[in-house]
Amino acid sequence: MNRNYPIPDNELQRLAALKRYNILDTLPDDAFDDATKLVAYICGVPIAHISFIDEDRQWFKSEIGIGVSEVPREITFCNYTILDTKILEISDTHVNETFKDDPNVTGGFNVRFYAGVPLTTPDGYNIGTLCAVDHVVKELNENQRNALSIVAKHVIAQLELSTKNKQLYAQRKIAERAVLARDTFLANMSHEIRTPLNSIIGFTDLLAQTELDSVQRDYIESVQIAGENLLLIVNDVLDISKIESGNLVIESEPFNLKKTLKHVYNLLKVKVHKDVEFDLFLDAEMPDMVIGDQGRLNQILVNLVGNSLKFTSEGEVTVSVKKIEETEENYTLKFSVKDTGIGIPKDKLETIFERFTQGEESTTRTFGGTGLGLNIVKQLVELQKGEVHVKSTLNRGSEFYFILSYKKTNSEESSVKIVSKNDLGNLKILLCEDNLLNQKLAKSVINNFGFDLDIAHNGEEGIELLSQNKYDLVLMDLQMPVKDGYQTTEYIRNEMRSAIPIIAMTAHSLVGEQELCYKVGMNAYVPKPFKQAVLLKAIKTVMTPGSDAMNRRIIDMSFLDEMACGDLEFKKDMIDLFVDKIPDQTEQLEEAFKNTDHENVKKLAHNMKSSMDIFMLQDLSNCLSIIEEEASKGEFTAETLDKINIFSCGIEEVVKILKEL
Repeated sequence: MNRNYPIPDNELQRLAALKRYNILDTLPDDAFDDATKLVAYICGVPIAHISFIDEDRQWFKSEIGIGVSEVPREITFCNYTILDTKILEISDTHVNETFKDDPNVTGGFNVRFYAGVPLTTPDGYNIGTLCAVDHVVKELNENQRNALSIVAKHVIAQLELSTKNKQLYAQRKIAERAVLARDTFLANMSHEIRTPLNSIIGFTDLLAQTELDSVQRDYIESVQIAGENLLLIVNDVLDISKIESGNLVIESEPFNLKKTLKHVYNLLKVKVHKDVEFDLFLDAEMPDMVIGDQGRLNQILVNLVGNSLKFTSEGEVTVSVKKIEETEENYTLKFSVKDTGIGIPKDKLETIFERFTQGEESTTRTFGGTGLGLNIVKQLVELQKGEVHVKSTLNRGSEFYFILSYKKTNSEESSVKIVSKNDLGNLKILLCEDNLLNQKLAKSVINNFGFDLDIAHNGEEGIELLSQNKYDLVLMDLQMPVKDGYQTTEYIRNEMRSAIPIIAMTAHSLVGEQELCYKVGMNAYVPKPFKQAVLLKAIKTVMTPGSDAMNRRIIDMSFLDEMACGDLEFKKDMIDLFVDKIPDQTEQLEEAFKNTDHENVKKLAHNMKSSMDIFMLQDLSNCLSIIEEEASKGEFTAETLDKINIFSCGIEEVVKILKEL
């Protein structure tokens, strides 16, 4: 090591502390540039800089009046600044024994005045300096010295924040990989269970529609109940995944509240023990029609009432709904499920809504269940801005109650069109499906609809049949050999240039899959096991001219919600900033590309990536990464143009969605 300049006693540890920040040779940063301008203004000097000192050089992160990015360490004043913890101020270098013969005093930068504050890390290492330099004799006052110290602390705080952000980003990536591994497992498990379950439920439904004697019908109904229970367990696991990823959407549609409650009551009456009285009490002032998510209310009530009936062998189970508040726009309702069942121990009440938790260890063995139901109930209620509570006494019973607000609606209940009726004529449909049982089931269902069906065992066969015959519609399984559903759809859309409606049908049902289906060009999505009415409704939707079946993009707000910490004004400001700034920057990006301005393209692509990450727009962020990389190489390619076009279209779509929020 060169000893022509002073070396701190803790040099090795100091260098290690510097390297932790990964700041050397990084791009310019507005935060540091602003700090340098502030120093020049406070001290009234023509030269100011923020610099970091490694083994053999002083590297300038930000500078005014210097014009170079680094200088050799042996010729810098700052070697002396990092030896101490306080400001080093030299009013007149010409009379200072250490510096009067320095080449930057007698020539070079003509330093006459120097003031440097060490940049000290929280653990006490001086990794660089904040400096003010002038060509004339000068002396700082106390306020200026204090201001320099404050700015130096701000610089370190900026470094710490940047480091922590990088660590958080790395941890987030690790967490994302873990979530991806979990979701992949859940998806595979879902597919393996749903594929045979699809056949069991489907053929059982078909069998139930035939002439049966009383014993056979009893057996069939038992199989149907078992199949529905198994499907409920699978759906519990998938709902947890959707809730965690922020992809579970709460709908807002008019529905008949009283009919919904009576439907749940009638549905669950069959589960009531002979010694249990099951009652439904509705407040006389309760509205008929409200706006909200009927499906999620069904799910909550079926879970809570189902539990009460399961854990109550004698006495009563009572469901009651009461209006507790009414405003010009909303109804606030209290839903209560009360029973005289086994109850919950007092020490378990606080954890009863946690995942995989039940009142007693013996509960699962005696009554069954996944331990997911109440956790899902809690999260579904909270997603609707409500709250759920429990009161219970062991061996005497429990009461679960939750409070939800629904918007008022002026619309009357419209008559529901029966979707099981085929009014589409004789459609010719192609099914791409490799599972023989599912083929047989689909053929029976489609023939019952009055449609013709051809079957391809994989995507390659499907493409061949499409090229030889005229079809009205394709039903596409996603997981097939040779060519899967995604690859087949991409080929149909891009190579064959066909706009034939395609409905995804898959047991591989998990978060993000529906959006992916839309992205590759499918028109609708039906998860297996499918209900006949649901499939026919999907067919009618895609076959109706002008139907808006393609919801191409779902914007994930989970990261923004986490940043906002419940501050809706902050969230709105972030959305407004995106809508105001990003389209303009996208135009600048396109213009810079047309002008072959590599530096500006790189800068714009780099700066916009953080905005994409805030709204979890991973596909658009990936486009920007490729654009930035191409610009850094100084050579644009056809891929650069492609990514810019994709990015521009994506931003147009995202801005449209955000404006509608």
